[in-house]
Amino acid sequence: MSFPGGFLWGAGTSAYQIEGHHGRGESVWDEFCRRPGAIEGGGDGSRACDSFLRWREDVELIKDLGLGAYRFSTGWSRVMPDGRRADPKALDHYERFVDALLEAGVEPVLTLNHWDMPAGLSWARRSTVEAFRVYAEAVAGRLADRVAWWITQNEPWIIALLGYQLGLHAPGVADLGTAVKAGHHVLLGHGAAADVLRAYSGAKAGCALSLFPCDPATDSEADWAAAAGSDGYVNRWYLDPLLGDGYPADMREHWERALGHSLDFIRDGDEAAIGGRSDFLGINYYTRRVMAAAPPNPFPWRVVGPSGDVARTDEGWEINADALRDLLIGLSRRFPGTPLMITENGGVFGDAPTHDGLVHDNRRIAYLRDHVEAVRAALAAGADVRGYLHWSLMDNFEWALGYRPRFGLVHVDYATGVRTIKDSGRYYAQLIAGGGTAPDLPRIEAFG
Repeated sequence: MSFPGGFLWGAGTSAYQIEGHHGRGESVWDEFCRRPGAIEGGGDGSRACDSFLRWREDVELIKDLGLGAYRFSTGWSRVMPDGRRADPKALDHYERFVDALLEAGVEPVLTLNHWDMPAGLSWARRSTVEAFRVYAEAVAGRLADRVAWWITQNEPWIIALLGYQLGLHAPGVADLGTAVKAGHHVLLGHGAAADVLRAYSGAKAGCALSLFPCDPATDSEADWAAAAGSDGYVNRWYLDPLLGDGYPADMREHWERALGHSLDFIRDGDEAAIGGRSDFLGINYYTRRVMAAAPPNPFPWRVVGPSGDVARTDEGWEINADALRDLLIGLSRRFPGTPLMITENGGVFGDAPTHDGLVHDNRRIAYLRDHVEAVRAALAAGADVRGYLHWSLMDNFEWALGYRPRFGLVHVDYATGVRTIKDSGRYYAQLIAGGGTAPDLPRIEAFG
């Protein structure tokens, strides 16, 4: 099956991971990075890929790769350094950037919150929803006449889990009750920003969820129940209020048992303010979870795999393209009428430049090939998938993992900022040019 006309082939990045600090306000991530031991290797985002200054070079890379779409984020702490008032110079910058993308024939896919927020704000406080609405209004006022695809929030579950439950991401809070509250406020922020965007004709609002298919470790009834519970915790707790009938009752009961009190921060009218405001669903897919029953801590399940001799990235994540295919088909059947867009999909492969100056990352090429084939199979089964955005355009600051993991189609020498298109980037360019088909293994010819 051919990919449909207008299918968006692209790649993504986020502001804090690539831009560097130049000219922006203090972020919660700046504060977090100063904590001893918070970042592997002790790094921070002060320089990253220096893309705020080298953005024209990045647009040329996007053109060279033949991308039809580019996902990026506006830095909340850059646009609103004090969390209250917009900086016109920051908006000028993003306006120039969007215009350059459009001139290059590239569809902008703009993320409002990719984990970077001004210091002093916290999703634990309900007032941050209004601050986010004001920020969305400032960005939309400048760009909604030119940007069609808007992602309000990136990975609400990860924000709640790593930022507020485990304390492994900014702001570094480790409290279960605060995490549940923060996740709810993130979804309210989606609703508030989507309402802002609805005032602009042609603007489509969606939320990008980190979705993990959950499979049982065995065929036992207990492990099947563990997989269903994990699915509720990771996926349905966010999918259902966005696209369904509100928060799932089984997970509400789980949270109330774990916390020992009702979820009184979910007020009357909140679910109505979240639901019915998604013009599409963004899907960030990396791997699956294999679950087994366990004593409640706080829930009666635990991740036990995948285990054994399976293909893995350098970060140890199982590579399973079939799970992506099944995920897309299942979502399209469960939420008919909601277009899907793969907003992140990629893997850590640490291949470095060799003696010829090139990066021969054949494992990423195989990853791309297999996951694109999974999308093709989902389309053939009737899934309404509008685009595939690989993560990421270039190697970048990978949050608490620092600069070690390399996700990029483009290698970045962090000391010099020099960008080198990897073999996977060249393969992806061939795939895009072929409308979703490319040589089975890399037959790469140099650009130029």
